[in-house]
Amino acid sequence: MRSSGVLLHVTSLPQQGGIGTLGETAYRFVDFLKKSGMSIWQVLPVGPTGYGESPYQSGSTFAGNPLMIDLVKLEETGLLEKGSFEPLPDSDKVDYEAVRWQKDQLLRKSYACAYSRVKAEVDAYVASQEWLPDYALYAALKKKFDLRSWMEWPDDVRLRREEALCAAREELKEEIQFQCYVQYLFDLQWNELRDYAHANGVKLFGDMPIYVAEDSADAWGHPENFQFNEDRRPTGVAGVPPDYFSQDGQLWGNPLYAWDDMKEEGYSWWLKRLAAMGERFDFVRVDHFIGFANYYHVPAGAPNARTGEWIIGPGRDFFKKVKKELPDLHIIAEDLGAVNDRVRSLLKFCEYPGMKVLQFAMGGGRNPHAPSQHKENAIVYTGTHDNDTTLGWWRAASEEEQKKAKRMTHAKGEQDIVISMIRTAMASVCDTAIIPMQDILNLGTEARMNIPGTVGGNWAWRMTELPNTKVARELKALVKENHREGKKK
Repeated sequence: MRSSGVLLHVTSLPQQGGIGTLGETAYRFVDFLKKSGMSIWQVLPVGPTGYGESPYQSGSTFAGNPLMIDLVKLEETGLLEKGSFEPLPDSDKVDYEAVRWQKDQLLRKSYACAYSRVKAEVDAYVASQEWLPDYALYAALKKKFDLRSWMEWPDDVRLRREEALCAAREELKEEIQFQCYVQYLFDLQWNELRDYAHANGVKLFGDMPIYVAEDSADAWGHPENFQFNEDRRPTGVAGVPPDYFSQDGQLWGNPLYAWDDMKEEGYSWWLKRLAAMGERFDFVRVDHFIGFANYYHVPAGAPNARTGEWIIGPGRDFFKKVKKELPDLHIIAEDLGAVNDRVRSLLKFCEYPGMKVLQFAMGGGRNPHAPSQHKENAIVYTGTHDNDTTLGWWRAASEEEQKKAKRMTHAKGEQDIVISMIRTAMASVCDTAIIPMQDILNLGTEARMNIPGTVGGNWAWRMTELPNTKVARELKALVKENHREGKKK
């Protein structure tokens, strides 16, 4: 199938309240995609955001982000008293601190007025989510300990001594129930949106970080899955070596997996994680796919990622298990970065689509991102959430890069480089083309979503309004011209 879609995170929707949500505007965005002839909506990870508000540093790989819960829908469905929600001043940037404070206050108000009425439904939901009781206890303990990392908790709960956990469950019973209620609300709204998207021919394309945050329910609840010492401190952490984005590399700090131990018990945690992603999304982009072939190990406490070393990952053995246990899971491999023969061999074995990014196509040699090197089993992008917008990229590009871009796309210059890059992506032989919303709107660096290796100011961009009918009409013409209606070839 030749298809196309848009990359836009939920939080970037122009919903009232200071942040994009699973409310009315999300439904209208599905309508926009349908009018545009596009059949895919790609989002970033939808878990609770962690350090620096990064969706790639979440407190849980299973939980949904409470900030995405729509308060207007809660009022409309009687789960929040009408008139409780007074939207924050609108802005083209998310003020996470203000949004989080208001959302927490009103979700607690919803819990107080509605929990008893939906308790049976919440209980059934909790019973169906194996991960949730531990996550709710983790979230309740974080609140008790002033949001400090579990690495700083008293040893009795940090080391999960059973007597201490039993006492905590009793002491924090009300907060645990609240956390379960919040996840029930998220899934309720997510599933309704997903069903609406499917009814309108739109599939949801999700993103799964390869690693979990050190401060997460996953690391606290399942320390056996990670490279921790006997005191449950990491012995090594994740990152990538110096590259296009950073001279010092990127020191992510995530705990690394104990792959040998995971293999012995059949990769059960991973299979549950992937199965959960498959229930939430139609397609799952596995971030940093190269980490399954070989991963970068940085000694714990290192000041940067220069001193790391590559270690062989689980490779084919892991994906044989995934293919056997989850045959209907549609995985896309984020194969950007230090791609070597081992990575290429694993990708070929798995037969997962990889990624082609046009902004990376201006280098010399046999460049895999150049349109001449594209292949059908791949997804082409003008840029990703880690890139500048195409307009911003052009303005910062060297003269040589600009010349090559003009030759590649037949653009005249800044006035048409963005649409020319979009046209080139849509014309690619790659089966799927995904265009970031910022490029569709022809926005500059001010609309960039993330600068890798930096903290502060990222993940905050928002649309001020939904794109108009003219934009939808122009996109639909491109979709038809390049036979990307999402039909069988």
